[in-house]
Amino acid sequence: MRIDGRTPEQLRPLRFERGFTGQAPGSVLVRMGRTTVLCTCTVEASVPPFLVGTGKGWMTAEYAMLPGSTQTRKARDRGGKVDGRGVEIQRLIGRAIRAIVDLSALGERTLYLDCDVLEADGGTRTAAINGAFVALLDALHSPPKLRPDSPPWPEPRAVVRDSVAAVSVGLLGEAVLLDLCYTEDRDAAVDLNLIATGSGTLVEVQAGGEEATFRRDQLDALITMGLHGIAQIRDAQRAALADRWLWGN
Repeated sequence: MRIDGRTPEQLRPLRFERGFTGQAPGSVLVRMGRTTVLCTCTVEASVPPFLVGTGKGWMTAEYAMLPGSTQTRKARDRGGKVDGRGVEIQRLIGRAIRAIVDLSALGERTLYLDCDVLEADGGTRTAAINGAFVALLDALHSPPKLRPDSPPWPEPRAVVRDSVAAVSVGLLGEAVLLDLCYTEDRDAAVDLNLIATGSGTLVEVQAGGEEATFRRDQLDALITMGLHGIAQIRDAQRAALADRWLWGN
């Protein structure tokens, strides 16, 4: 039995609260256990200079932990001081979402995914990816007011090819555990973050030992457990999005 009473293959309670703020076309508060992340998706009718004139869009992500999200205050990024961990995570979020998006269908527009951690108890990057995907679908279903010279707003199905979700997995002793809270993540000899599509193809696998090594069969077990969790997260995303889910049942 785990610290919070879950079985090894059990996710923490997962909830998506759509429309959490009134300004962004996509706004989702995602909770995985105590970990809570606000994910928004906004649209701008411009692209980076290297894409001007190509007809292709862009998507980028930003991630930050708010000062009160951890037991000791998390300092804000100021004066050019950059949190390297935050930069790595926001790049991960961007890669994860771009993997399932056809940017050429977007027109010369940029989608901004902003993920702000309100409370951290392990798995903030995976929660951010899960919430950002839901926010993206809501934004694509909420076309902005277009200028007369703007290209038509695309159908969401033309932009998004598949769903995407992420989950953490860890090895404590010989036990493979799904969706680690902070204490489990701290104590795990091996931890793995898995990103995969709803159809089961892999987007990214991040695995490493902490003063430990692991065998190939243990890696396979971690990935299998992760895919089991991602299937559950996909079902929760589908339930939250209701008729905005694009791929039937």
